[in-house]
Amino acid sequence: MPTPPPGSPLLGRLSLNQRTTANWTVGEAIAGAHAAGLPAIGLWREPVAEWGLDRTVAAVRDAGLRVSSLCRGGFFTDEDAEQFRLALAENREAIEEAAALGTDCLVLVPGGLPQGRRDLPAARQCVVDAIGELVPSAREAGVRLAIEPMHPIFAADRGVISTLAQALDIAELFTVDEVGVVVDTYHVWWDPDVVRDVLRAGPRIASYQVCDWITPLPADTLLGRGMMGDGHIDFGPTTEAVSAAGYSGDVEVEIFNAEIWAAPGADVVATLARRYAELIAPHL
Repeated sequence: MPTPPPGSPLLGRLSLNQRTTANWTVGEAIAGAHAAGLPAIGLWREPVAEWGLDRTVAAVRDAGLRVSSLCRGGFFTDEDAEQFRLALAENREAIEEAAALGTDCLVLVPGGLPQGRRDLPAARQCVVDAIGELVPSAREAGVRLAIEPMHPIFAADRGVISTLAQALDIAELFTVDEVGVVVDTYHVWWDPDVVRDVLRAGPRIASYQVCDWITPLPADTLLGRGMMGDGHIDFGPTTEAVSAAGYSGDVEVEIFNAEIWAAPGADVVATLARRYAELIAPHL
C-alpha cells in the first residue's frame, strides 16, 4: 500500500507521538505531522518546556492539530513524605500544561520501586494515594488522568502497574471523567486477558498507543519498540477490542528506537502512516 496522501480518511485518527521522531524539535514535529496530513500530535513535557509552552500552544493552533495526549505525569511511588509532596507538585504543573495545550489526557507513568525498596504493594498504594490527591486539580482543569500499565520488564524502574486489570482496579475508584487508562500495544500485547480487560475498560480508555515488540531486545530495553509490522504483535484483536469498547479517539504511534530516531523524520512519518493504514485502521 502506498503512503496515504494528506487528507486521506485513513489518517483521520492518526497521531504522531513526539518521541517517535525524537530528533525533531517540537516545532519540527508539529510541522511534520501537519505536512503529512496527520490531524493530531502527542506531546512530551520536557521538549515542550524547552521550546516554550506558549509557543507550542500557538504552533499547534496555527497548524490546526489536536493534541491527543501529554506525557508524562506520574512517578510518585516514593514513600518519603517530601518526595511524595514534590511529585504531587510536579504533577499539578503537568495538569496545567495539559489544559493549556487543549488535551484532556495526561498520561501517568506510575513509577518503579524506590531505591533499595522491594515492597511492590506499598509502591502501588502510593499510586492510588497520589491519584486521589490529584483528582480535584485534574477535575477543575478538565483533564483526565490516564494510568499507563507497563510491561512487567519495567516494574522495578518505571511502572509498578503491570496489567490493564491493575490499572482499571485503580481507575474504577474514581469517576470515568476523572481517571482513565492508556492501552499501549507494546505494554499489553503479551497479556492473555488483554481483550477481556479492554472491553472492561470501555469509556475509561483515554488513549490508544501502538508500536511493535521487536527481538532481540536491545541492551536498553526501553528502546525495544519497533515500527508496526516489524515485530511480533498481532494488532487486529486488540484494535478491534478497543473499537468495540467504544473508543473513538486518536491513535498514537509511539516508538522508542535508536535507529528510527536517527532516520529522517519525514521518512519515519511516511512509514508509520502507511503501516497504520495497513495494520491498524482496518480494525477500527
